[in-house]
Amino acid sequence: QVQLVESGGGLVQAGGSLRLSCAAPGRTFSSFARGWFRQAPGKEREFVAAISWSDSSTYYADSVKGRFTISRDNAKNTVHLQMNSLKSEDTAVYYCAAAPAMPGGVPSGIYEYDFWGQGTQVTVSS
Repeated sequence: QVQLVESGGGLVQAGGSLRLSCAAPGRTFSSFARGWFRQAPGKEREFVAAISWSDSSTYYADSVKGRFTISRDNAKNTVHLQMNSLKSEDTAVYYCAAAPAMPGGVPSGIYEYDFWGQGTQVTVSS
């Protein structure tokens, strides 16, 4: 059963922008932290950004800080990732994920997330 569904990926030129969305049809994730990860060909899946369930605290990988913004709309059960100033090294499959609420801040470890989407391809041409 599909828990999370990503959309918004595509092909964009370097310097451009894309907005990814992650919906959760049929399930409420309002008490879960939500995150975005990405995986480039031949590389391991890596953390991109996350947002807490409670106060919308955010945490970003250094490689995207200042360029990407994560946000959530609990009423719509949706999370977004606004990606600006895209670079060729941002090319990857992007996955959204959900982690049960835990004390200690915003989760950034892949094994902290229990639910995953199928991924959406982002390709940045130079």
